[in-house]
Amino acid sequence: HPGGGSRPMPDGTAQRPGGWNRFMLQVEDLAAAAGELRAAGVTFRNEIVDGIGARQVMIEDPSGNPVELFEPLRAEARLAPG
Repeated sequence: HPGGGSRPMPDGTAQRPGGWNRFMLQVEDLAAAAGELRAAGVTFRNEIVDGIGARQVMIEDPSGNPVELFEPLRAEARLAPG
């Protein structure tokens, strides 16, 4: 079972080397954050995916750049403090 980041997009588009470069932002409650962003009209590239150590979803900034939001499910998946 592949990890969340290696899965293709719902339309079948597969990740390629050098593609899908993005910022990753850690959130404490991904479902709540996604709900707020949807209500604000943010474009989502996929639905929430449960990965090995985190839940994640891809959104687009106003210029169409991908941004990944993730909620760690394991301590080692959290961003280092500081």
